[in-house]
Amino acid sequence: MALRSYNPVTPSQRQLVIVDRSSLYRGKPVKALTEGKHSSGGRNNNGRITVRFRGGGHKRAYRIVDFKRRKHDVPATVERIEYDPNRTAFIALVKYQDGEQAYILAPQRLAVGDAIVSGSHVDVKPGNAMPLSNIPIGTIVHNIELKLGKGGQIARSAGTYAQIVGRDGDYVIVRLNSTEQRLVNGRCMATVGAVSNPDNMNVSIGKAGRKRWMGRRPHNRGVSMNPIDHPHGGGEGRTSGGRHPVTPWGLPTKGKKTRKNKSTTKFIISSRHARKNKK
Repeated sequence: MALRSYNPVTPSQRQLVIVDRSSLYRGKPVKALTEGKHSSGGRNNNGRITVRFRGGGHKRAYRIVDFKRRKHDVPATVERIEYDPNRTAFIALVKYQDGEQAYILAPQRLAVGDAIVSGSHVDVKPGNAMPLSNIPIGTIVHNIELKLGKGGQIARSAGTYAQIVGRDGDYVIVRLNSTEQRLVNGRCMATVGAVSNPDNMNVSIGKAGRKRWMGRRPHNRGVSMNPIDHPHGGGEGRTSGGRHPVTPWGLPTKGKKTRKNKSTTKFIISSRHARKNKK
């Protein structure tokens, strides 16, 4: 996919850069593979705002994507590559030999008409899924499971991937984009290749209204508020806050470690923070 820029006939088009999606399928998604998507506006089940500055945005239908790839040894053909408003990556509609249709994350270099398959021992080519223990060392993979049967959780966003760098007993050593090296059970599934739409990182939104279409409302800084609204607020004239950065509720932020899941620390061989700590 290439990037698309515009001849600036309006101010917002001067810096607008978007992904050229002209080669994608232009019709509606398969209705049986979609469901309604409720817009929460950043509110939890009690109706309280837990994520600020969310709301509005275009109405979306959720595409049901198969992250598990448990239909083993049944070849499928790629029918089309589609845009998905719910994620940065593109999705591919595949049709299995038994007639079943499904959406999967589209990897790079996957084209319409290609054959893909999921199984224990299949060819190492983009779109094929297999257990990590059966994938050769050095292979680029995405949509990696962390728990057996749960479905892919790692490397699902546009352009992301991980690399298999070694084995340790029943586990496989995976190096993530963040440089973290992690142990993952060898029976967990992964898909060969990197996720599609790598140019997504080069997109320039161009105007505030385009963010509103995405459901993102204006974000105002704490230092621009009054003291009653934020700990950074107040002061005569402009100030830098006068204290270490905190959330509106006074909890440390911007650099404060937030990881609490100590039960999985043993699976992290090399932390993504290791390089920072050496300096």
